[in-house]
Amino acid sequence: MTSKYVIYGGELSYFTRKLEAALIFYGADYEIRRKNGDHAAEIEHRSGTHQVPVLHTPENWMIADTTPLLHLLDARFPARRLFPVGPIGVLVHVLEEYFDEWIARTMVHYRWHYPRSAEFASLRMAGGDTEAAARVREWGPRACRATGTESERQQRAAEDEYQRILASMEQQLGETPYLLGSRPTALDCVLLGGLRAHTNMDPDPKETTAGYPRVVAWSEGSADDWSGEGDLAPFPDSTPFARFVLDEMTATYQRYVLGNRDAQVAGAKAFHVEVYGEDVSYLSRPYPERSRKMIVEKIETQLTPTERDQVANWLRSVDLDRSFQN
Repeated sequence: MTSKYVIYGGELSYFTRKLEAALIFYGADYEIRRKNGDHAAEIEHRSGTHQVPVLHTPENWMIADTTPLLHLLDARFPARRLFPVGPIGVLVHVLEEYFDEWIARTMVHYRWHYPRSAEFASLRMAGGDTEAAARVREWGPRACRATGTESERQQRAAEDEYQRILASMEQQLGETPYLLGSRPTALDCVLLGGLRAHTNMDPDPKETTAGYPRVVAWSEGSADDWSGEGDLAPFPDSTPFARFVLDEMTATYQRYVLGNRDAQVAGAKAFHVEVYGEDVSYLSRPYPERSRKMIVEKIETQLTPTERDQVANWLRSVDLDRSFQN
């Protein structure tokens, strides 16, 4: 057994690069390998998924799903936890959830609705094989339909939302080295994943991201220079960036996640909610509901009664209490 972790994934994968950022912050010995050839079947069988990333641990486990993986790794690197304990850990998890389950669709839109980016990404994913790249590009529009960015109005709104995120990040990074203070969290990991795999990688969104020099420098390496020290802004106020994201979540993520919850309960294949003034259809998926329930369970099982009251009051104050109730 070695001490090395192996990430099976790809450089253009949102969640692969999120997990990579986490391993950098943990100071872990790791490498990234592509999942291909005969080994792919074994990886999928052992991890129980065809998706990436999959983490091959030093004790020969193969595990998928980045958020639970970060909780596992937090226990192994307790001095460098990316989900803090207590109420502030819930705040981090709520913020991370927005980027995991809502902003991921914006990355899909940028990649597959712009022909130049679609060609760039598909060729890179296919290792230059033009026929394989063409097959990859056929998947893109289906993914966009499933995640609600088929209409031009939703595409423009998603881009506007992401540019507001970039502007808030740019301002926050002028005040603190990470988005919640002077040490990184899981929130920083998912934002770095998006930048490194998508919006500071693909040619079309990269033109937009270039207008935010602190964000670009952070993506391209300055974020990695963490000594292991530092503090987070206190709960519940946190940082201006945190407050900005929480405000954004009420009109978008919350409507989506509650609509998906209800569709899952009803056994529906799709659901409609109003987002940005338009009735939008989304594919009903089990994972966003499972992910939402991870936060509910954290609140119910990992906090003291006093801490649960603090979190409940905070969620009501930011109008997100409905999102994280059973």
